This record gives sequence, C-alpha cells and structure tokens, in this order.
Amino acid sequence: MYRGRLRKDLDVWVAKGIIGPPAAEQMLAEYDSRQSTFSVGNVLLILAAVLISASILLLIAANWEAIPRFTRVVGIIALLWAFHLAGAFAIGRGAPRVGAALLLIGTMSFGGAISLIAQLYHLSGDMVDAMLLWFGMAVLSAALFRSGVLTITAGFLSWAVFLTFLDQYDTRWDGFYSWTPIAAGLVLAALAVWTGAQRVQHIIYIGLIVWLGWLYSFDESPRFALLLALCGMALFAAIAVKASPLSVVTRKTGAAPAFYAFVVAVMGLFLLNIEYDEGSGLAIVAIATVAASVLALALEGRDNGAVRYLAYITFAAEILYLSFVTIDSMLGTSGFFLLSGLIVAVLAFVVIRMEKLFSAKPNEGSAS
Repeated sequence: MYRGRLRKDLDVWVAKGIIGPPAAEQMLAEYDSRQSTFSVGNVLLILAAVLISASILLLIAANWEAIPRFTRVVGIIALLWAFHLAGAFAIGRGAPRVGAALLLIGTMSFGGAISLIAQLYHLSGDMVDAMLLWFGMAVLSAALFRSGVLTITAGFLSWAVFLTFLDQYDTRWDGFYSWTPIAAGLVLAALAVWTGAQRVQHIIYIGLIVWLGWLYSFDESPRFALLLALCGMALFAAIAVKASPLSVVTRKTGAAPAFYAFVVAVMGLFLLNIEYDEGSGLAIVAIATVAASVLALALEGRDNGAVRYLAYITFAAEILYLSFVTIDSMLGTSGFFLLSGLIVAVLAFVVIRMEKLFSAKPNEGSAS
C-alpha cells in the first residue's frame, strides 16, 4: 500500500521537475531493499514453510503407532534440531529468507512434538501449559536467531494461548493465566526491539483490546465503558500532541499507538451508546462521540490515515444511530443535527486557520 503511494508521489515529483527520474528510481530501489518491505516471494516462502510443517506432522501422526517408541522420541528431537541448524546455516550463508522458512518449520514442528510426546507417555497436563511452552520456545528461537518471522509467529501463538485459556476455563478469570495477554505483550515488545520486527506491535495491541473486551464481559457496567473511553482518549491525546513526552517515544513506532488508543476510546463510546439509548444520557454520549471524532481529526487527521478513517466511520455511525433511535422525534433529531453542524463548522474553521498558521511559520523562517 505504502509502495503504491510512494510510486505515485515520485511520478508526480518527476513530472513537476522536483527530482529527476534516476533519483526517483534510486529512492524506490532503496525502499524495496529493506527487509520489512512486502514481497510476494517472501510470502509464498512462508506459506510453503507452513504447508511443509503441516505435511510433516500429518505424516508422522498417520504412522505414529507403527514407529518404535525410541525411534519416535529420537526422530522428533532430531527433526527439531535439523530444521534449526539448517536455518542457522542458511542465514550464515547469506540466505535469510530460506533460513527464516526453515526456522518456522522447526518452530511449528515443536508444537506437534509436544502433543505427540504427551500422547506417547500418557502425560496428563494442561493444554494451556502446553501452549505456553510452545510460545516460550518460539520466543527463545526468535531471540537466538533475531528472527522477525519467528517474532510474528510468537505473536500469533500468544493469541492461541489466550484463546485456549478462554476455552478451557469457560471464559472465567483464573489467576495468572488471565494476565497472559499483558505478560505476552511485554515479552513480545522487548523481543520486537531485539529482532526489529515492529509489525508485531499490531498483534500486541489487538490482543490487549480483546483482553479489555473480555474484562468488560464480567461486569458490563457503564463505569467500565466510561473508563475505556476516557483512558483511550487521554492516551490518544498524549500520543498525538507533539509537545507531549509520550509522543516523542511512540512516534518511533509509527502511527499504530495513536490509532489503537483511539480504538479503545471508540470501543468505550460504543459500549456507552448501548448502555444509554434514550434521554439525556444518549445526548451526552452522542455529543462526546462526535467531539471525540472531531478531536481525533484535528490532532491526527492529516498524518495518520488509519485514525482519519476511523474518525470518519465513528462520526457517520453515530449520526446514523441517532437517526434510528430518534426517528419518533424528527424535530429533536433535526435540532441535534443543526447544533452538531454548527459546532463542527466552527471547529473546522478553527482547524483550517491553525493549519494555515502552522504552515506559514516554516515558510517565514526559510525566507529569513
């Protein structure tokens, strides 16, 4: 997606004579040379690794009873070592993509090995513990090989751990296991710094948002929904305001922190809309939702496309919802729309004036 926009921008700059065609090609080539750049070949290689892992596990499982016990254990351990050593060899020989695929096969095979060995020795254990062991193995391998692919794999395994916990404990709260999304998020964040796999942050944030939704299911009170809305907007503002110390830290990780903070706020406002569907409560929540959308556009609308589109959707959804629930009072709905339109128009005027003021200051400084 970003490459397509970059290509269009470069073509426009070349057409206007700002840069020459050779410079544009060099910029595009530099972007394509980055390891994090999307590549169809990389994706196909990873998909091939997943399919090979599945085929190996199915082949072993199908012939499990026919294989002698000692051979089973030695074979599984040898298979794990073989894939990891082959991956290390490929990386050392300058083939990181092949190495990443081999490491992925080894990590995926480890999960199957846990199940097969437990079946072999009739080990009665907790499925959540087995998933935690698999997650820990993936984290260890990712750290040892500084592998971005294994970091992403560990991120998805953290989801699997939490989903397994919810299924096994019937979504009840149960001590340490209930905190696994938080603990896994901290581990993955540290691992991302070490391996450079910044995209795992999306997995962390989504896991935390699901965890917050799970917490809400215990109480389903307006207080918790209000806490989500207030904390989400406070965190979003702290990230979006350029003078904030938190903004300096989070800007290094891209646009994701601001977007997911706003997602938490929108989730809280959505829950409040469910709680208050009539009267003054509905009016207050509606005004707060519209104000939050406009504030998000004012702070991050220009630089953060994800926040911009989410604010548009939130604003439009709130207006449509109001039309639906107040259909019996068309005059009241009309008055609300008129008041909201006037407020948004004033805010738009203020924002436009501020944007012009901010854009004029750099020009004045360069002219002097």
